[in-house]
Amino acid sequence: MRFTNSVASCLIAALWVTPSLITVTQADEITIKIETKESPSPDEAKSSPFSGQRATVDVAILLDTSSSMDGLINQARSQLWNIVQEFMKAKKAGKTPLLRVAVMEYGNSGLPATEDYIRQVVPMTDDLDKVSEGLFALSTNGGDEYCGSVIKESLKRLDWSTEPGGYKAIFIAGNEPFDQGSVDYKAACKCAIQQGVVVNTIHCGNRNAGVRGHWKEGADLAEGKFMNIDQDERVVHIKAPQDKIIIELNAQLNKTYLWYGKAEKRQAYQMNQARQDSNAGGSGGLSSRAKIKSSSIYRNVGRDLVDTFEESQDAVKDLDESKLPESLKSLSPEQRVAEIQRLSKLRTEIKSKLAEASKQRDAFVQAEQKKLAESSGETFGDAFSAAVSEQLQQAGFQQSQ
Repeated sequence: MRFTNSVASCLIAALWVTPSLITVTQADEITIKIETKESPSPDEAKSSPFSGQRATVDVAILLDTSSSMDGLINQARSQLWNIVQEFMKAKKAGKTPLLRVAVMEYGNSGLPATEDYIRQVVPMTDDLDKVSEGLFALSTNGGDEYCGSVIKESLKRLDWSTEPGGYKAIFIAGNEPFDQGSVDYKAACKCAIQQGVVVNTIHCGNRNAGVRGHWKEGADLAEGKFMNIDQDERVVHIKAPQDKIIIELNAQLNKTYLWYGKAEKRQAYQMNQARQDSNAGGSGGLSSRAKIKSSSIYRNVGRDLVDTFEESQDAVKDLDESKLPESLKSLSPEQRVAEIQRLSKLRTEIKSKLAEASKQRDAFVQAEQKKLAESSGETFGDAFSAAVSEQLQQAGFQQSQ
């Protein structure tokens, strides 16, 4: 069989180098042993849904940040935590997946023309606070939007998982024709699906214009979903009686974190968690964010000692004292473990109360939504959530309510 250079490069990039145990940290301060194995045979791959402890979910969000896309960026910011709820509800082999998200922007004239006006905003990470931070740091400017180029670069630059049985997807949103730029969007989309990455396209504007502009064709080539939204539709967040207790519980939850690393990193983790609470509150989505923080999809393994301890008790036995939070430095190793266990128990109790309050809030909000007579256009979050829900089920995940 003869391959073109484009197809051959896709196949080479997909060669198996999969760890049998997914790394449980993005940080470099705590080391957790990872064992590797050879690529499984087709029969082995079929017999096991995934070889790590939790199935992997990798999602890259590619956003057009040209001048006309302020509405799109605002929708992505305000609906992030609603979107993440789709992953929170997913289970495979009874376990919530290991979610990692990346953000890239394209079409911003403030970026180098030599790089096709593309920038990696956030690498593939399980740090959802970092994802939120990246979205709130975006700004719009000018515009030369090269969809084929940003898809190609996302495949090359991002650390996509090679775990079998997971879900990998690109969500690209914008409003200009999909075929602009020197990189062939057809080759880029075909390369994506050959690497097991679905490409979903979200066109902002008239649906027929999206079809004519090849947004549907791009999704079809990579087995994804073509969607159309009104990027200027205002996102409505309904206030609920449960919001007050949810905000109080969220504040209590934050006090259970023991950030680990150099002093500046510990401070950065703590400050960013609070900052993203504030960002979510400012856009009306703090209750949605708090709901995510009550679940196992929000994890800070390798950054927070409580999450790390729950993942691997051995990983926190011999810690570098200089990187410990101040509250643990004066304690003996045994006392440190006891304090981590105490906070772990307290966190579990707070999360349970938070989950129950969130459940009651969801029921209230759903009832209020039914009362709203006027219909609204579909937003970024609506399109994203619908596609994720459908594709996760196709990938073998079970969806709880």
